Amino acid sequence: MKLKICGMKYPENILEVGALLPDYMGFIFWEKSARYFNGEIPELIETVKKVGVFVNQSQEEILEKVQKYNLQAVQLHGNEAVEFLLELKKQLPKKIEIIKAFSADENFDFETIKPFEAVADFFLFDTKGKLPGGNGTTFDWTILKKYKSDKPFFLSGGIGINELKAIEEISKSNLPIYAIDVNSKFEIEPGLKNKNLFSNFKRKFDVANF
Repeated sequence: MKLKICGMKYPENILEVGALLPDYMGFIFWEKSARYFNGEIPELIETVKKVGVFVNQSQEEILEKVQKYNLQAVQLHGNEAVEFLLELKKQLPKKIEIIKAFSADENFDFETIKPFEAVADFFLFDTKGKLPGGNGTTFDWTILKKYKSDKPFFLSGGIGINELKAIEEISKSNLPIYAIDVNSKFEIEPGLKNKNLFSNFKRKFDVANF
């Protein structure tokens, strides 16, 4: 199971957290976010994949950010349609991964994601809240029993060190969980991560070898 840390903002902090070798590091390019990123990304170790997070933004803007920051993945966290993903996929280099995010709660209809299976490399399930992401709360993971797709997905939403046991339990299921996505539970302030807290989490995460 992979590990993604999202909502990075400050160069020195990016380097500190990057040195801990998360598999993915997310940068939010949605201007309304408290974690909005508009700086320069320092050089990271090659194994850390840079993810650009977008919310209902134009293909032109996404492509510009992919080129400017040499992103390895694009996370679409809005109400983007299948047609939008299809067109974007045509324009992106083939190596760029597309992650389509969905806000989940007990009323989530998993049938709605089926059309996206052919165009997204991964899905991401986050907690439904006031914001597209970064709400700091977990959703009821038991609803994932309704997930019938083989498409691998990121599990997100308020995950911190206290959720390690729950991650261990859900990892025993047959669900195609590809990665765990963390953010707000490791913050000193929006965009600034507690390096030591994340290091402790990652060490335990790696030992568990989910």
